[in-house]
Amino acid sequence: MAWPRAGANPPTWLWLLLPALALWPVWQWSARRMSDGSDDPLGIVALLALVLMLWRERRQLSAAPRLPWLLLTVLLCAAAGLVPGLPPLLRAVVAVLTLFAGVLALRATGQALLAWLGLGLLALPIMSSLQFFIGYPLRVLTAEVSAWLLRAGGLEVLRQGSTLEVSGQLIMVDAPCSGIQMAWVAYFTAFATAAWLRMGDRQLLRRLPLLGVLILAGNILRNSLLILQETGRLDWPGWMREGTGLLVFIGVCALVLRYMMANGVAHEVTLAPLATELPGHRPSLQPAL
Repeated sequence: MAWPRAGANPPTWLWLLLPALALWPVWQWSARRMSDGSDDPLGIVALLALVLMLWRERRQLSAAPRLPWLLLTVLLCAAAGLVPGLPPLLRAVVAVLTLFAGVLALRATGQALLAWLGLGLLALPIMSSLQFFIGYPLRVLTAEVSAWLLRAGGLEVLRQGSTLEVSGQLIMVDAPCSGIQMAWVAYFTAFATAAWLRMGDRQLLRRLPLLGVLILAGNILRNSLLILQETGRLDWPGWMREGTGLLVFIGVCALVLRYMMANGVAHEVTLAPLATELPGHRPSLQPAL
């Protein structure tokens, strides 16, 4: 169901600008949190990528929004701005969902949008919250699997929480070793690649679980190598401590990029000009050759 057309439609960008302006306090909070040192400013990169993708697809957005999605946009906008007691980060998530509903109201039929939603969520200041809520469980999991690998290599290893005792030497798996930053960059790589390739939502969903396994395996490998270096089992120069982490980090992101591009098919969607559309006529979608 499309918005009734009593005359000339407002420009397409206006349907997204209005809820964005209504949620201005949420964006101010996000900007303050990313700039005051309480969270990594990585979200700026995701925001720029999302704006680039929207600009690239601007001709595929309809000037006549679908009424059900437009109503959902209004309801979510009201919830983000008026519901009392919402934590700021949750309010920001609702704000992103509001803009996503606005895009759904304008999208072409069959247009893939899950990657856009992923970039929108990554644009929020979520790093410190992820570290607080899931950082320790990830560190414990990383320490446990690393202990298995080190035992398989013939070392005596005991785990106490997120600390490993390797042949009598205590080594802590600290916050940076939780892998959250690696996960953010890897998922950003995945979503940005999927958006650029116009990967279908189902195809992207099928790839996400293996991406999580790949990221976790990369973090465990990095942690195990660092432990071997810290205990002197690997006779590498001191600068290789940072170098090892960086090489594994780059390797994981390269594998994610390769995995997302494998068999990825980009589809170009073309809509007939809406100004010449006949009443009741639905624009056809044609894959580009």
